[in-house]
Formats: sequence, C-alpha cells, structure tokens
Amino acid sequence: MTTPRVYVIHENPEWFPPFAAAFEAEGVPVEELLLTDGGAVGSIDLSAEPAPGVYWSRMSASSHTRGNEHSKEYARALLGWLERAGATVVNGSHVLELEVSKVAQHGLLRDAGFDVPRTTAVFGTASLRDAARTFTGGEDFPFITKHNQGGKGLGVRRFDTLAEFDAYVDSPEFEEPVDGITLLQELLTAREPFITRAEFVGGEFVYAVRVDTSAGSFELCPADACEVPQVIAGAVCDVPGTEAPGAPAAFSVRDEVTAEHPLVQQLRTFLADQGIQIAGVEFMETTDGRTVVYDVNTNTNYNPAVEAVAPVSGPRAIARLTGALLEQRYATAAAGVATTA
Repeated sequence: MTTPRVYVIHENPEWFPPFAAAFEAEGVPVEELLLTDGGAVGSIDLSAEPAPGVYWSRMSASSHTRGNEHSKEYARALLGWLERAGATVVNGSHVLELEVSKVAQHGLLRDAGFDVPRTTAVFGTASLRDAARTFTGGEDFPFITKHNQGGKGLGVRRFDTLAEFDAYVDSPEFEEPVDGITLLQELLTAREPFITRAEFVGGEFVYAVRVDTSAGSFELCPADACEVPQVIAGAVCDVPGTEAPGAPAAFSVRDEVTAEHPLVQQLRTFLADQGIQIAGVEFMETTDGRTVVYDVNTNTNYNPAVEAVAPVSGPRAIARLTGALLEQRYATAAAGVATTA
C-alpha cells in the first residue's frame, strides 16, 4: 500500500522548490502531481480509488501562458474524481472555478459586502467598442482592461480615451483572452503607491504583504519565478536587487495589518464561507477613501524576501495544515480499523 502523503496538484515546477523545502522541514511527505501534457498524471482510472493522501490543488488561472492550455480542464477532471471518491481535497473544484474567473470572484466579493471595482464583462470582441462607450458614458476618462482568466497582469492595460481603446482593439497588439471574456474596469488610484496582499492558510491570517507599485507595474506575482523584467502597458517590473538606491523594496511585510484588522476579519469570514483554505487576497486603499478588494488568488506564491523577515512562514503553514489533515484522516482510519478488529 502506498504511504499516505500530501499530493500537490499544479502545472509549474518552477514554483515548487520553496514548498518542497517547507514540507521537508515540517517532516510531511509530499509528491507533485503535474497536470501537463506528459506530466505526472497521464491518466485516471475512473474505477479505481485515489492513492491514500491529502490532495492540495494550486492550479493557476495563467497556466495557458506556460504552454499548458489544457491543465485547467485536466484539473477539473481530476478534482471531480477525487471529490466523488471522498478524498480530502484542499482548495477543490469550487475554488478552482473562482481562481479561473474574475467575474465569479467579483460577484461573490460584492455579495459579501466588499467594495469592488465597477466592472463590465464583455464577451468576444465585436461589442468591445460599444461596451466601452456604455462603460464611460461616451466620455473620455481613464479605465483599464483585464482578462477574466487572469494572473501575471494578463490583458491589463490603461486607456485614457475611447479612440486609444478603439485603436488597440483593432491592432495586432490586442491580447485575446483565453476564454474570450475581457473585463472593463474603473481605474483605481492608490492613496500611496502600493497595494496590499493578505495571506491566509487554513482560514487563519498569516501576514500582509505591501507590494510597491511606484513603477506602475501590473505584474504583482511575488514569487522569484515571476520577478523578471517585463513591460506591461508601459510599466516595468524590476529585477530584484536592481532597484534604485533608496527605493522601497518591491515586497515587504505590512506590519500594521494584523489579524485584528476589520478587513482581515471580514476576509476570514468570506474565505470560510467559500471553503477557500489557502489564498492571497489583494486590496487597495484609494485616494477617495475607499478600500477596494479586487483579487482572490488561490495558488498563492510567497516572496523570499518577505519570508525571511515574516513572523510566520506561508509555505510552512501550508505544510503544517496539510500535514495535520493527513494525520487526522489516517489516524482516524487506523483507529476505526483497530476498533473493529
């Protein structure tokens, strides 16, 4: 019989080393299940039982940008099979559907009472220009676009005039969303040049990350693998260590945001209600006094500079959570066998 372990369902090996180190440090057996063409999960015997263990899904909405355009569908099939078989799944099917749909996130956040950006979802390209005019009331004022299946700043661009937007839609530079859904969204202006990402593991607040946006970048992924030179809508994401002298660190712990912060408590309730066990939630405090929540990232990565000074390690918190679930499931099963023997 296979020794029970934590299985990590994902498609990007470059993101895994910090988690492998955390699981090793916590003494929790772990194995990757790569959902790529030719990856570790090449097929599923639908009549078989899953291998004993706890399954943690950290599928990404941006997997198609790494050549893994079918990984999200593979994940739907695998998670459905695991759940029907009664396996313990962390961030299961429902969470995957939120990860790959900013429309779904927006609706659930709004219904839960959060301030969210005014947004219009546009299907295809034929009605994009008309939708933009409806969105702005026919006037020229700044707005942004983004992809419904986002991450990595996909499709995020700023437009100051409708003519500028029309030219972009007609140009070869137009970024076609993988699901055909483009979002038109109000441009938010931060009170100070940063956004905040609140990290949660097992329903508990881990820490808040201050993400510097003074360079104007839409690339907010905190992992080492994401921190590469990019130009997105004319904004540059700097390579770590190349910041100008005296410039703020791109990622740092925001100490004044604690577990007692009202928004953190509200987010904890929201994540519990949605069955989201691991997530990073991004929000912005704006010049007009709003606190706007705009993204729920359920395959969160952790910045090494932040991890080096944070009071709690995100990856190790995940290892402890999934390790405890593993022990609970199989200790209970063993106790049941002993009782009936």
